[in-house]
Amino acid sequence: MTLTQVRQHPGFPAFILIFASIFWGMSWLPLKTLNQMGFDGPFLIMAAYALLALAFLPSLVRQRHFLTSHLKAWLVIFALGGGANLAFNYALIYGDVIRVMVLFYLLPLWGVLGGKLILGEHIDLKGWLAAGLAVFGAFLIVGGYQIFDQPPALIDLVALLSGFLFAMNNIAFRAYQTLPVNIKLSALFMGTAVLAGILFLVQADPIPPVDAASAWWFLAFYGLVWLLIANYGSQWAVTHMPANRAAILMITELLAAVLSAVLIANETLTLLEAMGGLLIVTAAILEALRTHEPEVLYAATHHQSQ
Repeated sequence: MTLTQVRQHPGFPAFILIFASIFWGMSWLPLKTLNQMGFDGPFLIMAAYALLALAFLPSLVRQRHFLTSHLKAWLVIFALGGGANLAFNYALIYGDVIRVMVLFYLLPLWGVLGGKLILGEHIDLKGWLAAGLAVFGAFLIVGGYQIFDQPPALIDLVALLSGFLFAMNNIAFRAYQTLPVNIKLSALFMGTAVLAGILFLVQADPIPPVDAASAWWFLAFYGLVWLLIANYGSQWAVTHMPANRAAILMITELLAAVLSAVLIANETLTLLEAMGGLLIVTAAILEALRTHEPEVLYAATHHQSQ
C-alpha cells in the first residue's frame, strides 16, 4: 500500500487523532522533566510556544489576506486558545497529573453551555444529562462534601479554567469555519506565547539558570516536535471526520494521561476520584453521541491558496 493510499484510507484520520491524543495525554512528562531541569513554568510555556509560533509565521505571512479579513476571529482564538494552553500547561507542570486531566475534561459541561448560550444550539435531554454528570463528577474529584470545609486548591481552579477556555476556543473554531486551520493554529500558538510571556514578566522571575545544552535541545524538541504533533495532528484529524466520532476518540488523551501517570509517576486514584472520572468520561461520550454534524473547518480544495 502506497503512502497516498494510506492517507486516503477511511481510518487514517482516526489513527492520526488517537496518535495525537496520546501525545496530548502524555505531555505532562516532558513538561515536568523540563521543569525539573530548571525551566520555570511561565518561561517554559512561553519558549515552547514561541518556537511553534515562529514555525507558523511564514504560513501566516503567506495567508495574511485571511488575517486582515478575519482579524476579529484571529484575536478571539489568540485570547481563548492562548489562555487555554497557558492554563493547561501550567496546571500540568505544578499539579497532580490525573487530577488536572480529569478536571480539564469537564469539556462536556462547557461545550453544552457554550453551544446553548453563544451559538444558540438546541440542547436535548442527552446534552443536559452529560452536563449534569460532568458537574457531579467534578464535585466528587475535588472532594465531594469536603469542598464546603476546604475550598479547592488554586491549581484545581486553573485546571477547570483550562477546560472552560478550551471549550470556548472549540466553539470559536466552529464559528469561524472559513478560516484555515494553519491561521487558527498560528493564533493559538502566538496567544499562548504572549500570555505566558506576560505572566513571566508579571511574576518577575529571572531567566532560568539552565546551563546544559541538552536541556535547551530538549525544550526545542518539545516545542517543535511534540507540540506540533499534538496540535496539528489533532486539528487535521477533526477536520476529516465526523465531530461525534472525533470527540469519542479524543478521550484517548485522558486515558493516556491516567495510565502514564500511574505507570511512570506512580500516581494513584482514590475511589472518589475514580468515580468522578468515570462520570466525566460518561458525560463526554454522551455529549459526543448527541453531535451529528461533521466538523469541516476548511476544505482541502483550498490548499492551493495556502
